[in-house]
Order: sequence, then C-alpha cells, then structure tokens
Amino acid sequence: MAKKLKNEKALLKLALDMVLEDAVRRGVVEFEATDSHDLKIQYAYRLLVHDKSIAPLPNGQDSLPNIRHRLAMWVTHQLPADHELLN
Repeated sequence: MAKKLKNEKALLKLALDMVLEDAVRRGVVEFEATDSHDLKIQYAYRLLVHDKSIAPLPNGQDSLPNIRHRLAMWVTHQLPADHELLN
C-alpha cells in the first residue's frame, strides 16, 4: 500500500460524504440505518470505478485498507489546493 496520508481518516469521511450524497441525489442507492460503514466504503469505491472517476485496484489488491486509501487519494484531487485537510 502507498504511504498513508496525513489526514487520511478525515479525507475518507469527506470522500464518502461526497460520493454517497451524489449517489442518493442521482437515485442510484438508498442506504438503511443498519448498513455498515465498510459496506458504504465498498459501494462508494465501486460507484467511482463504474463512473470511471478512478481506476480500479489490481486483482487481489482490492482489500478494504487499499480501497480506503484510494478514496482518500481521490478526494485530494477534488479539493482546492488550499483546503485545510491538504495541509
């Protein structure tokens, strides 16, 4: 796995908020209160791959830690350069 980002947890949370909010707005998904955090992470990753917003992880490397890192990396490219989480 690549080097951990400084604010990776906060970046992941922001990425999830962005992707899942967009998915619900588009009517692609509805989440239940019982849906796990890991399920939402996997869904967000698969949606971004489907939308061709990110490249899929190589076969055998699609573990949850790698998916979390990929989502955190994705959101760093969506934020303005002066965003507080990038400093």
